[in-house]
Amino acid sequence: MADQVATNITWHEGTVTREERQKNLGQKGATVWFTGLSGSGKSTVAVALEQVLMQRGKHAYCLDGDNVRHGLNKNLGFSAEDRAENIRRIGEVAKLFADAGMITVASFISPYRADRDAARALHDESKLPFLEVFIDCPLEVAEERDPKGLYVKARAGEIKGFTGIDDPYEAPERAELLVRTDKLSVAESVQAVLNLLDERGLLTA
Repeated sequence: MADQVATNITWHEGTVTREERQKNLGQKGATVWFTGLSGSGKSTVAVALEQVLMQRGKHAYCLDGDNVRHGLNKNLGFSAEDRAENIRRIGEVAKLFADAGMITVASFISPYRADRDAARALHDESKLPFLEVFIDCPLEVAEERDPKGLYVKARAGEIKGFTGIDDPYEAPERAELLVRTDKLSVAESVQAVLNLLDERGLLTA
């Protein structure tokens, strides 16, 4: 966790309650956190889920790993320390979105269990739902897909510290949902997540 550096600051409470936001939006805020190897299908399923939720009149927003590194986290690399800070920042942003009543779909490799657990803890402290979805796909399948050509570069030694090749991926131990994208279609994967949201009562206020 990052240490508090700023001093002489005081939390300013608003007057709009979380319940009022939920009633206004007709849903409950939550973070759906997709984790898995590069090429596992995280972004594909996340974008499709966002689209289906919007078609159903729900308010959703997708936070994608590469997209966030173009702005908020453009100053971070891929060292273990920078990966931890990347996920810490996203955890904070997702928590704010969830508090505002959005269904936030976060799609990040997030290879280290401790970093994902820290993002979960942020939500737990604020009594906000955090649903970890393990987009499970065998390395050989992800490597065969290789949509961005990253595995080829990693195998050639052009990328160092690449998750699954020369950097570890720590699979979730208590994910709310496991989705095997080597066995399920995109539509089936999306439906599995929708079922989870329905079961948790998050699609109604």
